[in-house]
Amino acid sequence: MRLSAQSPKTGIRSYNRLRTILQQRAYSAHPPNARLNLPIDYSTHPLLHHSSAALQRHPDFPSDSSTKRVNLFQAINSALTHALRTDDRVLVFGEDVAFGGVFRCSMNLATEFGSERVFNTPLSEQGIVGFGIGCAAQGMKPIAEIQFADYVYPAFDQLVNEAAKWRYREGATGGNVGGLVVRMPCGGVGHGALYHSQSPESLFTHVPGLRVVMPRSPAQAKGLLLAAIACNDPVIFMEPKVLYRAAVEQVPLDAYELPIDQAEIVKEGKDVTVVSYGHPLYTCSSAIAAAENDFDISIELIDLRSLYPWDRERVLKSVRKTGRAVVVHESMVNAGVGAEVAATIQEGAFLTLEAPVQRVAGWCTHMGLTYERFNIPDVTSESDPLH
Repeated sequence: MRLSAQSPKTGIRSYNRLRTILQQRAYSAHPPNARLNLPIDYSTHPLLHHSSAALQRHPDFPSDSSTKRVNLFQAINSALTHALRTDDRVLVFGEDVAFGGVFRCSMNLATEFGSERVFNTPLSEQGIVGFGIGCAAQGMKPIAEIQFADYVYPAFDQLVNEAAKWRYREGATGGNVGGLVVRMPCGGVGHGALYHSQSPESLFTHVPGLRVVMPRSPAQAKGLLLAAIACNDPVIFMEPKVLYRAAVEQVPLDAYELPIDQAEIVKEGKDVTVVSYGHPLYTCSSAIAAAENDFDISIELIDLRSLYPWDRERVLKSVRKTGRAVVVHESMVNAGVGAEVAATIQEGAFLTLEAPVQRVAGWCTHMGLTYERFNIPDVTSESDPLH
């Protein structure tokens, strides 16, 4: 638009129109005057530990450690720092990792540990993971970063046909590629569109030999990542990127590990069991609070944490108690983690079910920029089955 060739009035009108267009957001936002779909207030959210005392009362965390208030990417950085300091076999690499990474998870690591242990790689996901498998097979503990989960597909062959099958193929030799951890940010942020919003976890939960983990908070992320690094199986470690800066809580300064094969009951209840993981736990918590207030019911909330293998017994025990189950995840509903959980509940707790298992998940379509917020579950859609 060339304002210099127009009259002053025409130029002003054109400028104002252009300014209006530029101010309009090309992606979805929270609806005005909403009762349920309100922005998440992470500063007071009950899923996060806002005081040292609250954290230290939790049985999974060290009770005598000092704590620090950090966000998710800082907790990841803390775990990587500890691993590098305490084990010379640990390597950290990926695209732009030496510069701190897109989300700053590896910030300052190259400065402290040098370019032989923290380094950038070419733009080749297949090469990144293939190199990591080779390192792990030789006794190293490689931590590979895929810049976005959306880009992991070129490495799928390496993960499925090499990493996952290594221990099985080695047989009695004891060879394995344990210590290989492949980190990747996943999920929607509101404006990631086709190639920065995907949640491909269910593709990996179909593969024996891989572990798949997704933390919900900074304290969970640090403990689960350190456990993944120590694990004798290759681990896909998926980090909800919307939480990198949003989720802030007290995290122990000392090293600790959380069990990567156990779900956690984050809220007890007696009438309905809600099973979820990652970022949707926050909207589930809001939906539960609204439903309990509106209908005078008690709802149990379970965080799977480990998506494969997952804690079937803890989920089944809860559903046998409540008689009702709702499974929630951000990724598409077709052949998702929720389908496996729902089928297992039908098989293992059928006689105690008072109603069919409900699934609330993303639509079976690609993530359009303008419609991202409508593609994934929200408080309203999660509240519907609770009615």
